[in-house]
Amino acid sequence: MPLQVRVITPDKIVWDDSVEEVILPSTSGQLGILTGHAPLLTNLDIGVMRVRPDKDWKSLVVMGGIAEVEQDVLKILVNSAEVGDDIDKEEAKAKFAQAQTDLEQANKGDSRREQIQASQAYRRARARLQATGELV
Repeated sequence: MPLQVRVITPDKIVWDDSVEEVILPSTSGQLGILTGHAPLLTNLDIGVMRVRPDKDWKSLVVMGGIAEVEQDVLKILVNSAEVGDDIDKEEAKAKFAQAQTDLEQANKGDSRREQIQASQAYRRARARLQATGELV
């Protein structure tokens, strides 16, 4: 029996399909989920989630949230998510380059708040670019 995966944001369902395997970006590291997994509740970090509906892997970018596994159903509640194939690679590259520049500038300054905001923007831009397959 396959694993049913639902990725839900506040405004839409990004993924709702059966898969063979999932790799999640949890706050404690990468976490693999297969059918028959023990019940689990974990926090998710900003990063790339990988799902394998058949022989090929698909990437989704998730922007933090929680994941719950129970009886071969994986529910993922996140602030924002996108399927990697739906992300424009050139736009993602441009945003990543801008986020790198902004982070470098913020780190030169004294404002801790600006540094944290720039770091979060950099992590989001990097995850989006990774989900396109352009950055490992």
